[in-house]
Amino acid sequence: MPKKIAIIGAGPAGLTAAYLLGKANENVTVFEKDPHYVGGISRTETYKGYHFDIGGHRFFSKSKEVEDFWTEILGDEMLERPRSSRIYYNKKFFSYPLVAFEALTKLGVWESGLCVLSYMRAKLFPVKNPTNFEDWVVNQFGRRLFNIFFKTYTEKVWGIPCKEISADWAAQRIKGLSLSSAIWNAVFKAKPTSKDQVIKTLIDSFRYPKMGPGMMWEVCTLKSKKMGVQVEMNCAVKDIQLNNTTWTVHTSDNRIFDGFDYVLSTAPMRELVTSVTPTFPQQAFDSAKHLEYRDFLTVVLICKDEDAFHDNWIYIHDPSVKVGRIQNFKSWSPYMVPDPEMACYGLEYFCFEGDGLWTSSDADLIALATKEINQIGLTHPEAVVDGYVVRQPKAYPVYDQTYKEKVNDVREALKAYPGLYLIGRNGMHKYNNQDHSMMTAMLAAKNIIAGKEIYDLWDVNEDAEYHEGGERGAEELKKVGGRMVPQKKN
Repeated sequence: MPKKIAIIGAGPAGLTAAYLLGKANENVTVFEKDPHYVGGISRTETYKGYHFDIGGHRFFSKSKEVEDFWTEILGDEMLERPRSSRIYYNKKFFSYPLVAFEALTKLGVWESGLCVLSYMRAKLFPVKNPTNFEDWVVNQFGRRLFNIFFKTYTEKVWGIPCKEISADWAAQRIKGLSLSSAIWNAVFKAKPTSKDQVIKTLIDSFRYPKMGPGMMWEVCTLKSKKMGVQVEMNCAVKDIQLNNTTWTVHTSDNRIFDGFDYVLSTAPMRELVTSVTPTFPQQAFDSAKHLEYRDFLTVVLICKDEDAFHDNWIYIHDPSVKVGRIQNFKSWSPYMVPDPEMACYGLEYFCFEGDGLWTSSDADLIALATKEINQIGLTHPEAVVDGYVVRQPKAYPVYDQTYKEKVNDVREALKAYPGLYLIGRNGMHKYNNQDHSMMTAMLAAKNIIAGKEIYDLWDVNEDAEYHEGGERGAEELKKVGGRMVPQKKN
């Protein structure tokens, strides 16, 4: 008899689970609060025929299973794209990843020498057991490079001092990269056969759906529906209730769906925990309530194409402007811009829901973006012909100094709620990439299909190095001793 599964959220994790469970002939219902778009933060929005991401989403993974999933959904509709990104600092553009001699020239011999001395000092006198982002990065790069290439941008993204950000963030996002490894990769490019040594931050190419990442999840939704998966749009989940061994879902439009054997939630952990009956134990409940999120908005500028720049994106490390990153959607895929004479840029502003940036009018935000892209020197105000604003709440789960303890409280309490799985970025309060989220969904689906707990979803980030980088498909996950570890191919 098919198992009955509710999935909260039609993002990469939710739809991956829905597709795989539908393929296994399970009874699946997906609840998505957005009235139009699937894909969550990996959706592609449209305006007057222009397509744009909510942040850039590279399709690159060391998990062959994830890569095969993407191919199964879109096949030839996936483009192979070159990675091109730069850092803007002190009115200069630096290639990213670092090109050693270019950086030396642009920083100047004196500044570069001071950076090397700072790096050497950090190696001789490192901070023992660094617990915050600042100390971790200083250990890897030296304080001078930290101040130049990390501090301003990171504090733009998170809105808090680097000392208040957990070292987990740095260890997860830039694992294996240091000044010496960056220079080595700049001077001696990794050979194609070096499968296990390519650092995630340094990959040179990636796949990308021709009409943006949302195309992946729109097609996945259509294929899931053909297998019998029910997708309820404009249908937020208000609360869920455990009745002995089955679950009941109450939606925002006052409908009741019951008899679910499992609930897979990609909703923000803070929201999910407070919506469950029976109520979570007080400590876990309070911990979930105090988890923090960072929001952001994208100001899309449609411009006459002046061939201003060809990067996929540029990190803005200059504190004189508020913008944190600039996307060039035409460089992600030329199919996303309907008129070849035009360009489409996305200026990303990191903020908190309700603050001054978030509540600014669209017209004011478009004016700000136009002013700042001109100040940076990427295009002229006269080239801007139209604009559009997208606000994205809870884009990033915050890795503050206490997040891990709070999440662990929730994880412990989950043991009393059989059939409830938290998956994906916000569901697990893990700032992970799209392939991470998908892998948690894949493992949850495998557990459900098997009818027993084979895999521990929470181990994906800790042990699955496919996330941190390397040649696509070079490693697969293997269950070893109760933990997920990379399996190297010969």
